[in-house]
Amino acid sequence: MKPKNTIRRSDMQNCMLCASPVCDKKCPHNLQPAKILRSLWFGNEDFAAATLPADNLCSNCTAPCETACLRPHAVPIKNLIMRLKKEVAPCLEISLPTDESKLQTDLCGIPLENPFLLSSSVVASTYDMCARAFAAGWAGAAFKTICNFPIHEASPRFSAIKGSDGSIIGFKNIEQLSDHSVPENMAIFRRLKKDYPTKFILASIMGQNEAEWEDLAHTCQENGADAIELNFSCPNMMEEGLGSDIGQIPELVERFTAAAKKATTIPVLAKLTPNVATMSPAAEAALRGGADGIAAINTIKSIMNVNPHTYISSPAVRGQSAVGGYSGNAVKPIALRFIAELAKNPHLKNLHISGMGGIETWQDGLEFLLLGANSLQVTTAVMQYGYRIIEDLKTGLNYYLQQKGFRSVKELTGLALDSVSDTTDILERDTILFPQFDYSTCLGCGRCVISCADGGHQAIHLNEKRQPILNGKKCVGCHLCRLVCPTHSIITAKKRISRKH
Repeated sequence: MKPKNTIRRSDMQNCMLCASPVCDKKCPHNLQPAKILRSLWFGNEDFAAATLPADNLCSNCTAPCETACLRPHAVPIKNLIMRLKKEVAPCLEISLPTDESKLQTDLCGIPLENPFLLSSSVVASTYDMCARAFAAGWAGAAFKTICNFPIHEASPRFSAIKGSDGSIIGFKNIEQLSDHSVPENMAIFRRLKKDYPTKFILASIMGQNEAEWEDLAHTCQENGADAIELNFSCPNMMEEGLGSDIGQIPELVERFTAAAKKATTIPVLAKLTPNVATMSPAAEAALRGGADGIAAINTIKSIMNVNPHTYISSPAVRGQSAVGGYSGNAVKPIALRFIAELAKNPHLKNLHISGMGGIETWQDGLEFLLLGANSLQVTTAVMQYGYRIIEDLKTGLNYYLQQKGFRSVKELTGLALDSVSDTTDILERDTILFPQFDYSTCLGCGRCVISCADGGHQAIHLNEKRQPILNGKKCVGCHLCRLVCPTHSIITAKKRISRKH
């Protein structure tokens, strides 16, 4: 069996994941190299390898795909495909699944083709956008939050923290709610339901009082919504009684949830804020109000990128900025913490959990499912990479289900909860797992030595061959070295060693 994630993003970090990719057009074998590269980017290498033809078509190819690249020869396309063929394909445990029936699930009893939905945001704000997403394979969409009050957006309204490959790690927005009128949005609902009857429409709403919550919920149901999502958590609507102010006050959550439930017969989900110490009080309040499920998390209040010359954070509008919502892959650990909290709460055991917060790859989605989510929502990854990511989300998760012998994606929900605790007190502390060095890939950079010396326990030095050597008497098994290694040449030993006191 091959080690997982043999090929990494760092191996292709110059790839721009182009629209209408020129490498596809120049491939003489019609291998669709751009599609293969995209699968590698999103951690879907097994599926990519399984789709390769039996013959190694790249072996004698001059790689015109690389010459045609908008960054000529910057991406080792031929080498990556050859590695897939040589390193990954021979180790595949199963063949390609023939259908996607294992991905079928439901949201409060209403069928979903797969667990992946667009979350309420700009990515689900018009008929055209939702239609293109549905055609691409998304199971449904939480439509951008509908309200009765006027919306006037700022410009610019986005900012980001980027990784060395240029991809967005953390994303800040100060965007508000749908700027379409309620009648305009209802016309979109009716048209979507007519043209895409099997797709799920989750109507996100925000009212200013009980009457508005009730009226909006009723109106959305009458115009084709399959369920209602109550936005109690938008960090960009901070006037009293709106947005995240509601999610921080359980009494308001209960009252407004009850108002929406009073007006509808379809499922109602409360979308809760992460800007609290614990989410259970608000979730339990939503349950008392009649909620059928919880959606979590919304974005985290944040300030980003303060300019050292102007002392203004971005995004800035005429020299002014504001606290906004933080999202993207960087918030995933925080989101998972809240999902696990909700799933482990015995008072909430019958509530549907729609999880979101940093989902970018199928492995990200899998983690949410394993910690208790029943369905999944995505925005920031779509804003960065487009609706096309659904292909790798679905094929990657479907391949995993087939590989592990699961009959349905539903069987994954909560499987990892028993391995998670709210405290570290339960952890066994009498043994050590040492790091191990793979000298066949180590280049002798010494990053492990620096980090261990200045941030660890001074347990590594380089020998005369520039090979890292471990001092077992000093090593405490923290594995900082493994995390900083740029060539992934440090692995975890299989055997635990007893700690001597």
